[in-house]
Amino acid sequence: MTKIIAIDGPAAVGKTMIAKKISKKYKSPVLYSGKLYRAVAIETIKRKINPQDIRELLKCASLVKIDNISNEELYSKEIDYVSSIISTRKELRNKLIRLQRNFPIEHAKKCDFAIIEGRDIGSIIFPNADYKIFLWANPEIRAKRRYDQHLKNKRKISYRTIYNEINKRDRKDLTRKIAPLMPAVNSVLLDTSYLDIEQVFNAIKNIISNR
Repeated sequence: MTKIIAIDGPAAVGKTMIAKKISKKYKSPVLYSGKLYRAVAIETIKRKINPQDIRELLKCASLVKIDNISNEELYSKEIDYVSSIISTRKELRNKLIRLQRNFPIEHAKKCDFAIIEGRDIGSIIFPNADYKIFLWANPEIRAKRRYDQHLKNKRKISYRTIYNEINKRDRKDLTRKIAPLMPAVNSVLLDTSYLDIEQVFNAIKNIISNR
């Protein structure tokens, strides 16, 4: 039976990179749940829909296919803004919860694991996940990592801007009424502030192998 690895944590903590490494190590599929909301945001923008129109939002969500989500379209300030609005809508979250819970059934039937990455995976989406990992790091360190990433990709943005955006996102995620960012009661908390990606990866491999 496919086991669920839930990876949660705040923005810029390294969830995506860790999920990719786990996926490659165990030859298992990974779902980046945040992309679902961004994909709905894209449809909302393309169709010029009011983000507050829940009926139309749900229609957009019905058009989202996990296999067809392209990274090239998902990241812009406009999509950031729209996805942050629609992600607070309970009706939309409920619809996307079903999509996420079907992921292991539809995409990981013959795999040992299904990796699901996000902010409420272990607490809301898969409360009975076999492995729950909650990553954390100081905001200053997360901002520096994101800043270095932008420099590597030759994108111009100040460290202060990134730091302020991360703090703003943290406040929103931690205080939202619906599915706030928080570690599940029985999750393993990994503070990655002073760990590199390989050290975090090795820690998670040990968690998986020893359980």
